[in-house]
Parts: sequence; structure tokens; C-alpha cells
Amino acid sequence: MAIHPTALISPQAELDPTVEVGAYAVIDGPVQIGAGTRVYPHAYLTGWTRIGQNCQIHPFTVVGHLPQDVKFADVQSYCQVGDECVLREGVSVHRGTEPGSTTSIGRGCYFMAHSHVGHNCQVGDGVTLINNVMLAGHVHVGNNAMMGGGAGIHQFVRIGELTMIGGNAAVTNDVPPFFILTGRNECVGVNRVGLRRAGLSAEERREIAMAYKLLYRGMASFRDGVARLDATLSTPAGRRLVEFLRGPTLRGFAGRPIKRRLGGVGDEPADESA
Repeated sequence: MAIHPTALISPQAELDPTVEVGAYAVIDGPVQIGAGTRVYPHAYLTGWTRIGQNCQIHPFTVVGHLPQDVKFADVQSYCQVGDECVLREGVSVHRGTEPGSTTSIGRGCYFMAHSHVGHNCQVGDGVTLINNVMLAGHVHVGNNAMMGGGAGIHQFVRIGELTMIGGNAAVTNDVPPFFILTGRNECVGVNRVGLRRAGLSAEERREIAMAYKLLYRGMASFRDGVARLDATLSTPAGRRLVEFLRGPTLRGFAGRPIKRRLGGVGDEPADESA
């Protein structure tokens, strides 16, 4: 274990012998840190926090601190960060706000400088937050989602898997899996490049493209579109999309692109096999 002599580490903390801790870092309370993780100088880890293996916690990052919630009553709550996550400079991840609740981050996530994960967020595997992304409390983010710099996500919003959120987007509604969102709740197309990179089959990509056209280009209501998709989509990715659309929502769903975007990035071809 390589611990700089100026680092402050609570006797309650549990660090694997291979953990590295840099100068002036503070590990306060019953923090658990897995093998191979590096805590850079001036990082602050606190509370009932568990950091996985082979993570990087960069300078001035704060993990497990008190939630930004005026109702918080100094109760025992938790924060978990999965294996192989990178939290760059100034990232903040707050623990849960209700007793026994948890803020959870999956494995293989990459959070760039000054991004924020609020209390009780549930973030999946492989999620990328570009600089200054803001997740409010109770946001759910699916696997391999990517959010552009400065995007702000309202509390209780659900972000589906393999979505792409544009830079500086204002997201106050749920974003279905596999789609692209820009501006203020404008669902403008299918994340075609992301789907290919993730290894989705040509048939899955065709179903997703058809689903987008039905929901956001068709004449049917969104509710009727979901019912038609439930009856027609059969691939694994298609069924996951239906499951998300049928799931409970507190914020409703992102809307159609506004008129100026028609014929632009959201005009997806029906055949996704190319």
C-alpha cells in the first residue's frame, strides 16, 4: 500500500493493500476501497462508501458526501462505485438521502471533470459523463449512455441504455433507450453509431429505427405507438425498449423534434443494416 504521509485516513476505513493514496487526500469514515484503485492528491472520500477495484479517483473529487437535500436528516445512507471507474477532477457523487438508501454507479464508467451525480442516482455500466454534466437526485441511467458536456438532467428522470444526450441539453422527461436527445427534450433520432459499436444485430437496429419513426414521426399518439410496438417488436433490444416504455414514469417521455430539425439529424433511414 502506497499512502502519502500527508494523507488523512480514518481508522474505520478499509483499504486493500494495493491501494495508492496521494498527498493531502482525506478518507473519512467507514470507506471501503478495492484492489488496484488509485486515489489522487486532494480527493475526499467519506461516509458509508464502497469503491471498487482498479478505479481512478482524481484530485478534488468528492465521493459519498452529504446529499444536497434540505430534507436530509444526517441518517446512515450509502454510496457505491463499481470496478474500473474513472472519476476525473472535481467530480462529485453524493450518497443517498433516505435512511438505508444508496447512490449507485456501475462498472467501467467515465465521469469527466466537474460532472455531478446527485443523491439516490442509479447509474449503469459503461456510462460516460462529459465535463459539467449534472444528474439531479433519483435519476436512473441505463448502460452505455453518453451525455454531452453541460447537460442537465432533472430529478426522477430515466435515461435509457445506449442513449446519446447532446451537450447543454435540458432533460426533464424520460429518454427511451437507443435514441438521441438534443436541446430541451427533443428526441431527434437513433444512436446508430452507438448501436453498431455495441454489437446490436442488423435486425435489432431495424426494429429500433422503425420504433423511432412510429413514436416520433408517425401520426399515432405516443400511447398508441407504444401499444403497436409491444405487439410487433421481437428482438432482445426491441423488447428492452418496450419494457422501458411500459415502465413507470414520473416525468413522461421526451417529445418530437421541433420543426426546424425535420430532415436533419433525426431523419433516420428505415434500413439500419447499412
